[in-house]
Amino acid sequence: MDAEISIKRNAKVDAREREEESHRTGISNSGPQELLRKAYASLKNQDAVSAEVVLEEAQQIYFEDPEVNFALKCVKWWLERIKKLDGFQEAYDKGGFILSQWNSFFSFLERIGSAAFEPCLYAVRRFVFSSALDYFKDVLGEGENQHEPVLLLQVGQCYKGIGNYDLALRYLQQAVRFLREDGKTLSELADVNALLDETRAAKALFREAFFMDPQGVDLSNMESAMIIRLRDRVASLGISGPELPEWIPIYGSIFGTLSVKRALRPVDLGRLRQSIFSLESEIRSGPDNARILRPRLINRYLWLIDHYENAQEDPALIEETMLKIKIIDPGIFERMR
Repeated sequence: MDAEISIKRNAKVDAREREEESHRTGISNSGPQELLRKAYASLKNQDAVSAEVVLEEAQQIYFEDPEVNFALKCVKWWLERIKKLDGFQEAYDKGGFILSQWNSFFSFLERIGSAAFEPCLYAVRRFVFSSALDYFKDVLGEGENQHEPVLLLQVGQCYKGIGNYDLALRYLQQAVRFLREDGKTLSELADVNALLDETRAAKALFREAFFMDPQGVDLSNMESAMIIRLRDRVASLGISGPELPEWIPIYGSIFGTLSVKRALRPVDLGRLRQSIFSLESEIRSGPDNARILRPRLINRYLWLIDHYENAQEDPALIEETMLKIKIIDPGIFERMR
């Protein structure tokens, strides 16, 4: 009987101690979700250190929970990068370094091979782009930097990253005025338009970006469902690496995703024909990057066909261009027929 009383007394003591510890650390008996919410809130407020503390406490109790372990790995990875900011003197360089690590972060996630948890990735995104934005805003100020195109692009990217699409649109529109042929800037503006349901503008801008500078388009940073679906559909055909952005506008035309087209001015038509001539000559020389140049040339043929149709030119010109596509890639020719 004494032993039974002792066991019950100890159980009550243990329960009371657990309850006190719960109040002290914020840990509840409802599982790890409350702790995860607390950690994610800290991340969104740009306090990764507090998020790490909460997640380490959570791991001690829920050491087998996959989301807790995933979140802790993410936070630790970013804290290691944030430490390197001390090596930069200028606010602009600090913001640029943070942005430069975004794609590296996803490479890290691929290496650890863990299932990704969207609430965590969203909180990390808010932490990363809010932190970079603070540095860029310090540089932007009210003076001449308001007209610095790369800075405007970076500020726009940050606002997109934290979900403020209206401000992202404002800054990216300003950046495009200076960077009219930059694939990265055009695609970021296209992506924000798609996120704001400005579908027609988004389609036209994506088409322009993939024509002007396909290798400049950062597909990993696109968020809109329109371009993600198209990217994944083209990738499912076995196309990857540097070839992927070259083929996206071609299949985007075939699938009807990039269906908004603009009329070419005489100067645009002249540049298009010169570009086609240069690519044809380069491909005939058998370059090492022919796998990239061939789809780039096909895309220019598509623009030329669109012009012929728009201007109601002789159908024989369209047929002649289609035959050129057939020589380069019979499969694409059949899809277009």
